[in-house]
Amino acid sequence: MNKINKKKQTLTDGFFYSLRKVISGTSLSRFFGLIRDISTTNLLGASVFHDIFVVCLKIPNLFRRFFAEGAFNQAFIPIYTDYEKAKNHDDTIEFLNSLSGILVSFLFIFTILVLIFAPIFIFIFAPGFYFDPLKKEISINVLRIIFPYLALISLVAFAGGIQNTHKKFSLPAFTPVIFNICLIFAAIFIAPIYEMPIYALAWGVFLAGILQLLIQVLPLWQINRLPVPKMNMSNSGVKKFLKLILPAILAGGIIQINLLVDTIFASFLETGSPTWLYVSDRLIQFPMGIFAIAIGTVLLPTLSKYDVDVEKDKFINAIRNGQRFVLFIGIPCLIGLFFCAEDLISTIFYRGAFSDIDVINSSYSLMIFSFGLPFFMLMKVLTPAFFARKDTKTPMYVALISLLLNATFNYYFAFVLDYGHVGIAIGSSLAATISVFILEISLYKNGFIIVKNIFNIFNLNILLSSICLIIFLYFSTSYLDFMKLSQIERIFYLLLEVSVSIIIYFSVSRLILRKPFKLLFN
Repeated sequence: MNKINKKKQTLTDGFFYSLRKVISGTSLSRFFGLIRDISTTNLLGASVFHDIFVVCLKIPNLFRRFFAEGAFNQAFIPIYTDYEKAKNHDDTIEFLNSLSGILVSFLFIFTILVLIFAPIFIFIFAPGFYFDPLKKEISINVLRIIFPYLALISLVAFAGGIQNTHKKFSLPAFTPVIFNICLIFAAIFIAPIYEMPIYALAWGVFLAGILQLLIQVLPLWQINRLPVPKMNMSNSGVKKFLKLILPAILAGGIIQINLLVDTIFASFLETGSPTWLYVSDRLIQFPMGIFAIAIGTVLLPTLSKYDVDVEKDKFINAIRNGQRFVLFIGIPCLIGLFFCAEDLISTIFYRGAFSDIDVINSSYSLMIFSFGLPFFMLMKVLTPAFFARKDTKTPMYVALISLLLNATFNYYFAFVLDYGHVGIAIGSSLAATISVFILEISLYKNGFIIVKNIFNIFNLNILLSSICLIIFLYFSTSYLDFMKLSQIERIFYLLLEVSVSIIIYFSVSRLILRKPFKLLFN
């Protein structure tokens, strides 16, 4: 009886169980995110207004990745985990109160500065808009409405980091659903009433931030970890945090830095380019959010609890499991997005103001982004391995290399070779690929990645399952022009393609591996 209970407990505490909880919430969030994008593109199309909304929303989201979900949590969770291990309640609460006071003060000051100097931020992040009087005026107004969302969502991410450390993954993963529902409601019911619907969407973003923050209060109160902000720069935990946060600002936002570079270059391209990139990036973010970000969310607190000197084997196995899961899911996602790019975009977005030209242009960049998808996903697995050991410098150097490569590739492919927005997708994918190889080599040299026989059953399984999937999708996508079908027909055939693809890939995998997937990743 005891053995049975221990086995159940092992599965409950396992990698797959924790991952499943995060995936459940993020899957729901990504589904509503897709409905949100359908609603906004249906309302605005690939117009100048949607371009402005996309770019202005990216600005607070970029800083959110730096200050909150990226750098902040990467530096915060390992230190907070140490406090929880010490089991000193008063010290832990003092650290949370001191850190929340610093965060609130910084966010307030930073938000005020952006509101005052909004034209400068538009010039920095979207110079192509700045020199067009109409685009400039609307962009500045929209940014001033949206930007306070940064302060709200950063506090939400702080609350999520606390909950994740206590293995409370569900609510933080579910929280973005609130954001998406607010935008859907605004796009369908509120925005069409106004002459400038983009402003209604902007206010929807602000309201979403308030609601997301409010729902964090009860969960934090239930675990007795609701911070009361106070300024205490002398707290030892805060000092450790400040030492880690500066390099982590770069290290934790590799993808976000590159997205910023993409936005700057895209603002100089033809009207519609930012929207085409946004649409294709959103479809890339679907598997990224459901799987890769979920893995990173689970891995960081898990790895932070291991004493590397004593439990190095567990540390190595956790990284290996994360990588295997990413490859197992990322490779078929790459194949599916590449072959079904036009099918997906025409089914989801081809309506209202979103035209057939928009579908074609968005599908081109999606096909290129798909090649970078496994590498975007792997970065979410590899960077926690550095942060958990409080090594923020190595990822920082890799981030700088990635930034330089991305800017160089973007300029060369988009402007020198004149590939436009497709060139930007090429640059981002290449920069991510090279960054992952550098991170892998660093972990290998430090003994945290062990290369054994690459011709193993797991790799053979991915190869054979992928070949079967490629054969099916190559023939199934060759005979249908989705844009000539009705909406009902597009939905039916796309669901059929996706369903059969999933059955083929997982059936072949199950036959080759001969074990449940849960056991494989635990």
